[in-house]
Amino acid sequence: MEIDFVVTWVDMDDPKWKEEFYKYSDKIDNSVNEKSEARFRDYGFLKYWFRGVDLFAPWVRKVHFVTSGQKPEWLNIDHPKLNMVSHKDYIPEEYLPVFNSNLIEIYMHKIPDLSEQFVYFNDDFFITNHLSPTRFFENGLPKDIAAFRKNTGISQFEKMLKNNIRLINKHFDKREVFKRDAWKWYEPSYGSRGRLNYLLKFYNKFITLRTPHNAQPYLKSTFEDVWANCEAELTEMSHHRFRSNEDYTPELFRTWQICSSNFVPFNTYEGC
Repeated sequence: MEIDFVVTWVDMDDPKWKEEFYKYSDKIDNSVNEKSEARFRDYGFLKYWFRGVDLFAPWVRKVHFVTSGQKPEWLNIDHPKLNMVSHKDYIPEEYLPVFNSNLIEIYMHKIPDLSEQFVYFNDDFFITNHLSPTRFFENGLPKDIAAFRKNTGISQFEKMLKNNIRLINKHFDKREVFKRDAWKWYEPSYGSRGRLNYLLKFYNKFITLRTPHNAQPYLKSTFEDVWANCEAELTEMSHHRFRSNEDYTPELFRTWQICSSNFVPFNTYEGC
């Protein structure tokens, strides 16, 4: 089994990036979520992400480093495991330039030479100790936690999660999924984090799953399946150059993967 890593990064201080950004936005605006500094700033920690991979996950096949075309000065771009990926390499040209991380992520399956099994990292997820491939995959399937969470917030992120779950309920019947995979949803290792699964046993709709803030394993074929079934919705979203309340997020693909039974139950909060 070959496993790749995908990591996305942006440097808002890059003059070329700034020039493109200001074509479509008058300024960085911290009062607007989709245009705030928090969406684009770099803390200078990226080199430690790469060092962690090098030291603690030498088994990775490829690291796909996704940017708008930016290259940190210190990065050895000739490393045999490194694949430098520009947005233009896999996102349709009509949607570029893009300043919406959700849009950058929903096309990840189009990254050239991406393996079927891959792990998606934000640049603030660090590997700090020896890590086995079995932390992410078992028998070729992603390891994940299928546990519901409350979704009562009014933030932009919460609204996007609700968009995801509406699509999930359109394509999956919760009763059928639970009948087929009860043992995966009532996995004892989830502990208290799986409590809502029992409380909502007789509720016929899916609600948002827990969203651990850590590296996420995926199957490339999951993305292809979601696109095959939700092309109209994802294509419409592709016009959102900046984040939008109408966006979908990578949680759509993760939840789809779980509802399709393409996962091994595991409490992903352990060891993080």
